[in-house]
Amino acid sequence: QVQLVESGGGLVQPGGSLRLSCAASGSIFRINAMGWYRQAPGKERELVAVITNGGSTNYADSVKGRFSISRGNAKNTVYLQMNSLKPEDTAVYYCNAAATGWNLKGYDYWGQGTQVTVSS
Repeated sequence: QVQLVESGGGLVQPGGSLRLSCAASGSIFRINAMGWYRQAPGKERELVAVITNGGSTNYADSVKGRFSISRGNAKNTVYLQMNSLKPEDTAVYYCNAAATGWNLKGYDYWGQGTQVTVSS
């Protein structure tokens, strides 16, 4: 089992910046990738950014050039640096970990979500 705890959300004006953090804890064979998803009211949850153990990254087109995902040295922490925020970035942001269990099966874990509101 893996527990994910997010922090760093809040209210910011358009053009501002926020940094989200997510820390993973628990016992798992391997975390293969960590990422961030978001869900705005009335919309489906969507991928924002993901980073693999090898350091490969993938971003939603809507955030390319503005957001940056990175992992801590211990590989159990993931960060999302969000710059030039827009009102349309307003959503609940969820941390995700794609992992391999001790039984070698794949598992998806989710954090509880953190609210990001971009408004003047």
